[in-house]
Amino acid sequence: MAVAVTTKTAWKLQEIMAHSSNVSSVVLGKGSGRMLATGGDDCRVNIWSVSKPNCIMSLTGHTSPIESLQVNPNEKLIVAGSRSGSIRVWDLEAAKVLRTLPGHKANICSLHFHPFGSFVASGSLDTNIKLWDVRRKGCIFTFKGHTEAVRCLRFSPDGKWVASAADDHTVKLWDLTAGKLMFEFTGHTGPVNVVEFHPNEYLLASGSSDRTVRFWDLEKFQVVSCIEEEATPVRCVLFNPDGCCLYSGFQDSLRVYGWEPERCFDVVLVNWGKVADLSISNNQLIGVSFAQSTVSSFVVDLSRVPKSDSVPHGLIRDDQPLVPPTPTGSSLRRIYDRPSTSCSKPQSRVKHNSESERHSPSSEDDRDEKESKAEIQNQEDYKEIFQPKNAICRTPPRNEPFPAPPEDEPGTAKEAVKPSQAVDVQTSLPKQELPDPVQRPLIASSTSLSRTEPSVIPAARNEPIGLKASDFLPAVKSQSQTELVDEEAMSQIRKGHETMCVVLTSRHKNLDAVRAVWSTSDIKNSLDSAVAINDLSVVVDLLNIVNQKASLWKLDLCTIVLPQIEKLLQSKYESYVQTGCTSLKLILQRFLPLITDILAAPPSVGVDISREERLHKCKLCYKQLKNISNVVKNKSGLSGRHGSAFRELLLLMAVLD
Repeated sequence: MAVAVTTKTAWKLQEIMAHSSNVSSVVLGKGSGRMLATGGDDCRVNIWSVSKPNCIMSLTGHTSPIESLQVNPNEKLIVAGSRSGSIRVWDLEAAKVLRTLPGHKANICSLHFHPFGSFVASGSLDTNIKLWDVRRKGCIFTFKGHTEAVRCLRFSPDGKWVASAADDHTVKLWDLTAGKLMFEFTGHTGPVNVVEFHPNEYLLASGSSDRTVRFWDLEKFQVVSCIEEEATPVRCVLFNPDGCCLYSGFQDSLRVYGWEPERCFDVVLVNWGKVADLSISNNQLIGVSFAQSTVSSFVVDLSRVPKSDSVPHGLIRDDQPLVPPTPTGSSLRRIYDRPSTSCSKPQSRVKHNSESERHSPSSEDDRDEKESKAEIQNQEDYKEIFQPKNAICRTPPRNEPFPAPPEDEPGTAKEAVKPSQAVDVQTSLPKQELPDPVQRPLIASSTSLSRTEPSVIPAARNEPIGLKASDFLPAVKSQSQTELVDEEAMSQIRKGHETMCVVLTSRHKNLDAVRAVWSTSDIKNSLDSAVAINDLSVVVDLLNIVNQKASLWKLDLCTIVLPQIEKLLQSKYESYVQTGCTSLKLILQRFLPLITDILAAPPSVGVDISREERLHKCKLCYKQLKNISNVVKNKSGLSGRHGSAFRELLLLMAVLD
């Protein structure tokens, strides 16, 4: 029997010589976790693919060292700020400079892309924050209020606010719609290095050189908790995608925090020095650091890092999302609902206040853009990653997690003890086939009938879905079998009782969690919580209710529901497929004409964040519908009522082709 090899929790992926001079800035693409950009004192921006040793592209044009970098969410644009205060935006697919944005009078210390529109925020040593329209090459608005350098900027997930962290020990929250300061958070006793919005809740995290991490409530505008036990400054922070915990990067360590109450779930020793940026992909955390002219990348296996105080039960997957604190938990903090917003106020203020700041195109600007070049160092990697209109080929190389190296010999291992202990608990569970109780009777059964199970399970209502009554009754070995004694009969009957109880208890908890959100919030937040629970049966129950009242459907719901519909249409349970078909038909009838009209409309003049949000949602829905159309085409050849339902959907989706 082969001996299982224990792999490392954290390891160094690679080290590259990034520039001919000192590296001054590095950033990871947050969309894939596989794109790395570096800026140096040689005034160049170099683009890399994480784990590959060769530079893909080198961007030139800046005349002073690069101080700050940021990649947009879809990793098609990159913005670089220099020591002179100049900002350049590059189109990576077209391999050319898109905009040059002059306006700041000192070093660019921080940059961030708006989640929906073509807007960039910049913070500078001149203490100002500027909001730029990349399309129109102009400064929309200047926010003034900080008294020292602005070190970090982050747009909120709904795109309505921007948070700023500065050397003046404060965190400020700015309203983009009103164009003014909403609130100033004080409490840090040192420069604030990083700030990050929770992906779902109205919660903000900030890390400072005073060696504390603070959590701020954005609804009540007060501190939620403060973690003060650290020995080194906080260099970077990143929330887990589901919002269950916060990862904080320190000198040579990664710490995992909860905030209600404040606690440290785990400490992972990572030999990365002064880590500069973090990203998450494939349940792995990627960290990058730099020293002189080299850049190093590191990987932490998040499946081996505890994200809560609770010991994993190991019985069912459905129960796991209920363990860590979630936006729908005890706090019931408000969730970003991305409401419709109006930008009439900022637009009027733009025309009045920033006319003098807007930089009209001049011969000098044209010369700057002509002097800017993109030198493609590796043609194959460039075509693979940045070739225009190549989205299908762009994703596969980024989806595979990095293979973990084997653990060092005892006594030389550098990982913390705590993660390895958690792994011992987790890795022992799959061997017992406990995580999936629904499939357990099928695996354990020795009869041939269980191995030839039909691909679609009929929607019978006289027995639980996925559980067979025959699996809980004594097996009949032969016609002349002797009568079982009472103890043996009871033992056979109770054989799957605990598994059944676990399944039903979990579903009851999940439905209670969704019901609690529904009673205190709206249908969108209820669907958000149902999706976060990761139990399709709960999603089906909720959709069966929503499908009965078409007026409940909104465009926001479509972006949440469509990925779940894709799963339902491929389910082996007939009832799930029926619910998925019904929901998809409603969406196609009510929203497909709207989506196609908005996508076909010419771009608007001026800044309209509300329209940008609608456009972003329509693009997302269109992409999801295209994915679903492939499933519908494959299923349209089926016979019976399933086939007719899929063929009807195929006709409704013909406009997508």
